[in-house]
Amino acid sequence: MDTVQLQQMRAKPGFVAALDQSGGSTPKALSSYGIKEGAWSNEAEMFQLVHQMRTRIITSPSFTGERILGAILFENTMDSDIEGQPSADYLWNVKRVVPLLKVDQGLDPEKGGVQLMRPMPNLAALLRKAKAKRIFGTKMRSFVKQADAAGIKEIVNQQFEAAQQIITTGLVPIIEPEVDIHCPEKAKAEELLKAGLLEKLDELPVGQLVMLKLTLPEQDDFYAECVTHPKVVRVLALSGGYSREEGNNRLRRNHGIVASFSRALVEGLSVQQSDTEYNALLDESIQSIFEASTIKTGDHRNIG
Repeated sequence: MDTVQLQQMRAKPGFVAALDQSGGSTPKALSSYGIKEGAWSNEAEMFQLVHQMRTRIITSPSFTGERILGAILFENTMDSDIEGQPSADYLWNVKRVVPLLKVDQGLDPEKGGVQLMRPMPNLAALLRKAKAKRIFGTKMRSFVKQADAAGIKEIVNQQFEAAQQIITTGLVPIIEPEVDIHCPEKAKAEELLKAGLLEKLDELPVGQLVMLKLTLPEQDDFYAECVTHPKVVRVLALSGGYSREEGNNRLRRNHGIVASFSRALVEGLSVQQSDTEYNALLDESIQSIFEASTIKTGDHRNIG
């Protein structure tokens, strides 16, 4: 583990950029950017377009470690180059942004009110590759749709089981059990989830570290115990379908939590924009998310 990168992820003011759409979500991401289906004839061309879209974000003058702690990539981005360097090396060497990797392979169908991660038979090989490419940590997402105690327990167990394998490889896992913002009993689901997370965090051996990526809660500062937990490097917030404005408003009310936004980060960006217009819009987006991550309601200090 890189101790400089760990210190940045743990303590520096800023937020994490989630640039990890892949598979089924890629056409949707491209469409939002103004590239419609039909602009590519095969998967390789589609991934080339998404890499160009990601490269434009990462190489923008506004995208630097001054406000962005880390960036979550998907495997295709990690395997590609940016301006002649492997993507992870470019992020850290040029931008001082910590490289992170999405490792889950998508979700199983809903069962028991949740969607578990699909089996990851190639996880060990992917982790070895990530380590060789100087990736700092990983991210894996599950999805909670109902406040079902058994389903949520299963999600937490699966996340921490995979996290153990990731930690053993020398990487820091981001555990992401997303709660659907449309969950009919969202607050109850969050209660069940927090109890499960704290139980598993307490069981982690001394020296083992994780990050958490959670849906912005119904009750402000609900995850305060996770924020201060000695095994947690950082608690990140996902936008989960909230607009950037709504996500930022909720984020400002949750002390010690920083953003890890995806759609909300790139809201309004388009392939048709000139570089001047594009960079100005991205800069505005980054600044608003940075401020919501670091300047909290009722607290005028930067708390990161």
